[in-house]
Amino acid sequence: MLRIIDLRGEADFAARLPRAEFDTAAALAAVVPICEQVKARGEAAIREYALRFDGVNPAQLRVPPEVIQKALDTLAPKLRAALETAIARRRETAQALETDVGYREVTLAPGATIGYRVLPVGRVGLYVPGGLAPLASSVLHNAIPALVAGVSSIALASPPQADYDGWPHPTILAACALLGIDEVYAVGGAQAIAMFGYGVPGLCAQVDMVAGPGNVYVVAAKRYLRGVVGIDSEAGPSEICVWADDTANPAWVAADLISQAEHDPLAASVLVTTSEALIAQVNAEIAAQLPQNPLSERLRKSLCGSQSAALLVADSEQALAVVNAYAAEHLEVQTANAAADALRVRNAGAVFVGSYSPVPLGDYSAGSTHVLPTSGTARFASGLVARSYLKTMHYIKYDAVGLGAIAEGIATFAASENLPGHQNAINLRNT
Repeated sequence: MLRIIDLRGEADFAARLPRAEFDTAAALAAVVPICEQVKARGEAAIREYALRFDGVNPAQLRVPPEVIQKALDTLAPKLRAALETAIARRRETAQALETDVGYREVTLAPGATIGYRVLPVGRVGLYVPGGLAPLASSVLHNAIPALVAGVSSIALASPPQADYDGWPHPTILAACALLGIDEVYAVGGAQAIAMFGYGVPGLCAQVDMVAGPGNVYVVAAKRYLRGVVGIDSEAGPSEICVWADDTANPAWVAADLISQAEHDPLAASVLVTTSEALIAQVNAEIAAQLPQNPLSERLRKSLCGSQSAALLVADSEQALAVVNAYAAEHLEVQTANAAADALRVRNAGAVFVGSYSPVPLGDYSAGSTHVLPTSGTARFASGLVARSYLKTMHYIKYDAVGLGAIAEGIATFAASENLPGHQNAINLRNT
């Protein structure tokens, strides 16, 4: 199933790495008018787009509290228990590792103090897709870090569903209820991002930051409104890269590659290995497992697409170089020395170490974030954590002694940049 790209002996292989084609810029042409119509006409425009794109006109755009509570009350007990486990583990990880809220300061010299304050953004809008899959897990992974960071106002939007009386999927609503999120909107697509970004009088107040995954139109809307509000990232299709050697279980590797291919026909599944035998075994396992999956047609498009491949490398050093160059959203390390090899990796959204740490573990209940950088951006970007919702402020506190000690140098510096007003603002205080 996976095509084979032989990179052995190639030092310059970057251009041969498989990538999904995800043209956010092209989608902007469709998205800009939507955003501007929502800005100009508010709820009326949102309702028009709901009919056009979702085939439904919700009774209310804001979901009533009783509908949210009913979704939780009728949730299957086993699913509720799974959600509660995922919430507890994600919250504990966030609280232990991801926040540093508060105020600190350093005294640089007598009368010269710099303060540093970390505080959360005030209001966040979260988007949860409801198209190919109702991603209730995205409610948890976007909202819990915001809650732990101390964000005081959280709104959430998810597309209206004709099968559920025009409300978002009930599992999404149940997840909101478990987290105490009661401001929920049955609004999807670019219009949801515009609603958050501009605010709609009488419906939804403007947010400070938008987070959450979505299709290319959602991503394009986030790009368009970046600067009006903050955004978490421009996420592309999901990716999994498995770095494996001949000690790996081919059935497990195949299952893991299939698991992420389910997300989207553009999802990428990549195997990096020195073993030709493993590639053959994995492809045989994919062929055997695929017919058992009801999403097999979607899977075939993903696994056979140009974004997916088995990359054959010469040795472990080239494997590491390829893995770092690819910078996968999700990287599994299934090698004989998985723990040591994982620590050598510099570029990945999240690293899943060993055969018993498959990516679906992180998608749900591991405790880690599953909102991760895609399309190679893990070279410079990080996943969504509590710190993502924090901002920093410096406090500059100098007295006459502190300023006087460095005033001459500042004035000289300002003069060298031909900024006499800067120089004068210092000199007036140092006479």
